Amino acid sequence: MDHSWKGLEMLLKNKTIIITGSAMGIGRAAALRCAEAGGKVVIADIDKIGLKETEAAIQSKNGQVVSLEIDISDANQVEELMVNTFKTFGQIDGLINCAGVLEGAYVPIDELKESTWNRVMDVNLKGSFLASKYVSAIMKKQGKGVIILLSSGAGVKGGSSSIAYGTSKGGVHGLAMVLESQLTSFGIRVHAICPGGISTPMKLKNIADGAEAEGKSVDEALMLASENLGSPEGVGDILAFLISDQAAHLRQTIFTR
Repeated sequence: MDHSWKGLEMLLKNKTIIITGSAMGIGRAAALRCAEAGGKVVIADIDKIGLKETEAAIQSKNGQVVSLEIDISDANQVEELMVNTFKTFGQIDGLINCAGVLEGAYVPIDELKESTWNRVMDVNLKGSFLASKYVSAIMKKQGKGVIILLSSGAGVKGGSSSIAYGTSKGGVHGLAMVLESQLTSFGIRVHAICPGGISTPMKLKNIADGAEAEGKSVDEALMLASENLGSPEGVGDILAFLISDQAAHLRQTIFTR
């Protein structure tokens, strides 16, 4: 499938966008699309190697990029990310919060470790809260901005292989809805994005783990899934568009394939 922008190369010209979880998957795709659309992108992730790969991919297309290794669950690091980005560029036009983990898949609730539950909540839900908290303080002063939080169909429209993951993503969706009502009067648009089945490293590992748990062929499961999964680039296109002024009339939750 052709995912070129076809004339929309300058859609994000003069905009500064922070993308967390940009070391791989949807976060990387969003960072590449935002840079390709003319945006100045600040990419952040705890995965140093993947982060450098994303940075190199953007630079290879002459994109403007700054990369920062951070832990999204650490308040001080998240605040520093937002403050330093604003000091460097003088504005933050958009936040795309893709940082997330999926752990505890196929584990019954009575066997799920509290440590697993806490880690998933810290990264997925607390991380979304912290990113929103510190970027909104800047956007409120600006009187404009777009906050995009990655939720999921899991915990919003259906179940999940992981109790912790599904619950955390349901929480992220709720957070976005509450923020939308709080921040709209400040000129800040908030969206929860709920991707369906997307061919990311996280999703493919989840499929492989499920096949192993059922004693099935991992290769066959992955081959079958590949026929139905959407692409990270397809979601990246949507995320980049949502940051643009062309999406000003869109509101609240958006579901993708």
